Amino acid sequence: MSTCTFLDGTKVSDYGRPYFIAEVNSSHNGSMETARRMIDAAADIGADCVKFQSWSAASLYSKTYYDENPIAKRFVDRFALSPEQLKELSAYARSKELAFSSTPYAEEEVDFLLEECCVPFLKIASMELDHLDFLSYIGRKKVPLVLSTGMGTMEEIRRAVQILERAGTEQMTLLHCVSIYPTQVETLNLRNILGLRKEFPQYPIGFSDHTEGDAAAIAAVALGAALVEKHLTLDRTKVGMDNGMATEPEPFRQMVASCRMVQEGLGIEERIVYPEEMKQRRKMRRSVIVIKDFPAGHVLRAEDLYAKRPGTGISPDKLHLLVGKTLKHKVQADTVLREEDLLEDITV
Repeated sequence: MSTCTFLDGTKVSDYGRPYFIAEVNSSHNGSMETARRMIDAAADIGADCVKFQSWSAASLYSKTYYDENPIAKRFVDRFALSPEQLKELSAYARSKELAFSSTPYAEEEVDFLLEECCVPFLKIASMELDHLDFLSYIGRKKVPLVLSTGMGTMEEIRRAVQILERAGTEQMTLLHCVSIYPTQVETLNLRNILGLRKEFPQYPIGFSDHTEGDAAAIAAVALGAALVEKHLTLDRTKVGMDNGMATEPEPFRQMVASCRMVQEGLGIEERIVYPEEMKQRRKMRRSVIVIKDFPAGHVLRAEDLYAKRPGTGISPDKLHLLVGKTLKHKVQADTVLREEDLLEDITV
């Protein structure tokens, strides 16, 4: 299976231990105290990485949009984190032994995250699939990438991957993503994970989860997702850009635990019968029995024989070898037949 190695040495791979990204986005509401509490929560619930967004009013929307939506700029200004704040949060996350990353929306944000925040990978948002110059700029950094594919056709995804590769990208994880918030089950299409793996066998495939609940993430891990990204919030009842479909800490913790259990339970394709199972054979398998009382010297016929538990006698796959054999002594009905009850040996 394909593997992607992040700058901190972490490896993610298809069907491997899933890497969990707790996506904060704007659920910090512009508060550094809340942001630190969310980092604490992400560390506590078993996430591997906490991820923010590096957008600003200047990098996210155009003047045209703000002119048409005057309240939007005030909203973005309120929820944006400054570079200095992001750097402080990256250090705080590392102090909690938690990886830190963020999604850049401009070239200077790319440079800042790599040079000042020391992120182990760059996350590329789905909206950038057709932003070819920006993709080339990121690709030239030659650092591990996590690429979301929401809103993109397979042709657009192929083109984005090719541009990143030509620019110098070698380590990359692709995320199946549906950019509907929240995503409903009828639009989820989790088998796209398999389709992306077939299309891009050189890269691990993960899942950016915008559904409510944990079923989709668990199913994605069962399909071998290398990485799961899901939005985290401390309180879903508060007003926010994505609080309505974000997950609170305790359900997030349960999701991580369930996903890890599923991944461990997937095991391997090779068939193994464990010693503990072998012991169960004596209790749960059948042995050949005689259906009537028979005297010594009786020559066994197929209709004289059946099979019932326990599996301590002659196994039923040898029943045909018993036909024509002679009983050494009398046997009772519904009792397990044993080789010592026969005059002849059983030979295959």
